[in-house]
Amino acid sequence: MWRLNKVRHKAARQGDSLEELRLKRREHEKALRQARKDRQLVSKRLLLNDDEEQPEVSMDTASGEPDVVRLFQNFQHSGRDREVQLKALIKALRDPSAQLDFIKQENSMHLLVGLFTGSDAQCRLQAVRCLHELSHSPHTNVAPACLPATPYLLTYLSGQSTKFTELCLYTLGNLCPDSVVKEKLLAQGIIPALANCAENQRHNLAVMEAVGFTLSQLLQTKDAAEKIVPMVLSSSLPSQLLSVLTPDPNFGLAPAIECSWCLHYLISSIEDNRELLARGALLQCSSLLVSLGGAVAEGNKEEGMELLVYPLLRCVGNLLSSCPVGDLSAQLTDVHFVVALCGLLEAYIHTQPALARESAWVLNNLTGKLLSCRGTSVIAHFAAFCSALLTLNLVSGLIQLLPFSQGINTMILRVLANIAHHKKEFCVQMAQLGLLSALCSTLKMADKNMVTLSLDVVFMLVNSSPQVMEEFVKQDGVSLLEAIQYNNEGEMRRRATYLLKHHLISN
Repeated sequence: MWRLNKVRHKAARQGDSLEELRLKRREHEKALRQARKDRQLVSKRLLLNDDEEQPEVSMDTASGEPDVVRLFQNFQHSGRDREVQLKALIKALRDPSAQLDFIKQENSMHLLVGLFTGSDAQCRLQAVRCLHELSHSPHTNVAPACLPATPYLLTYLSGQSTKFTELCLYTLGNLCPDSVVKEKLLAQGIIPALANCAENQRHNLAVMEAVGFTLSQLLQTKDAAEKIVPMVLSSSLPSQLLSVLTPDPNFGLAPAIECSWCLHYLISSIEDNRELLARGALLQCSSLLVSLGGAVAEGNKEEGMELLVYPLLRCVGNLLSSCPVGDLSAQLTDVHFVVALCGLLEAYIHTQPALARESAWVLNNLTGKLLSCRGTSVIAHFAAFCSALLTLNLVSGLIQLLPFSQGINTMILRVLANIAHHKKEFCVQMAQLGLLSALCSTLKMADKNMVTLSLDVVFMLVNSSPQVMEEFVKQDGVSLLEAIQYNNEGEMRRRATYLLKHHLISN
């Protein structure tokens, strides 16, 4: 199964200290993605160099200034050993105070850009690493200082070196959240440049991961929905992003994770997703979820898998809610999709309740489409998903999850209500699976939403069959409704009263 492997193309050194750095970086990147998932936080990415270990960064402002000033003076007065001096500058620029000292030196950025665009390939590589260190700065005035380099960073995206292209992409991704830099990059054509890079490097997963990171940074900036999303949708980028949603078993999940987040930001930024649907977004995302759900059901929860599952669920859930019902039959064809959703829900309910809730939300959006269906063929298509939940014995598992809180039980009960709404036969089957007993418990909950939803489902169940109604009475359902009638007000009281008057006491 796919794994979020160590990023082999970014480092090739040996030794325990390097492996520790890799592990730290992977944990840091995982934390950044987690933050992005929870708060859509713009993050920065720092790549390791191939030929040196990353030292601890000092925050002492006095420590970096002499080195940076001395190195800059050496650049100005000496034409030899530029590569060695640049390597020393890279180390010095890891100190945030040194970054400020460097940009304060007159003509420092112009000299660095001159080396970045010069004829010496090794100096170009070391110069872009200096720019990359500057792009990772926590100081807000450093990113605008890097503006002289942005046209060349975009130009070099069409180069042949994977390592060099990656550095340019991650540097751009770190710089673009700054509003001044973002506007300049948009004017300089960053979207066409990213599209061209993705087209030329579509088989290079390392570069595609970097393209995904840079694009996701842009899509999270202010006014992205108005300024950036239309440009992205009119380019080839959506198709390129979708093409990456087939993870390579040897490379890992990272490229698919980055590209799925980009798709999530695109889909959630617009109301009309017909263009993305036409490119097969729902089909591709749901198919990958089926594969991941199957792996999870077999007990294969690899590290980082949830970071891919989460944005995919968001993509599918939003596409389902916005897609015209008549178009969905061509987009969503595999009934095993509900198996995957239930598997993800049960697998992550204890360890990742937010992800479990997202799975239940997508299941609700899917089964809820039945309520707006018109036409025999369309109804039959979506009825197949509800029927699969019963025939594949998935409803029993859902019923067992009703005691859970954090909004999960509310969403699951909505799913069961959607199924019950479609056919009386489904109501009878769910009653036989123990839903009545579970509802007798949910009717006692303090959560008013759960009680109201439970009353709705009870209404559909007792109205489906005399036998179901009799069973509800046997389970002391009448006294439960009477308690709700006398102890509550508003909608719950009205529904309980209606049930008692028209379906239970009169019979």
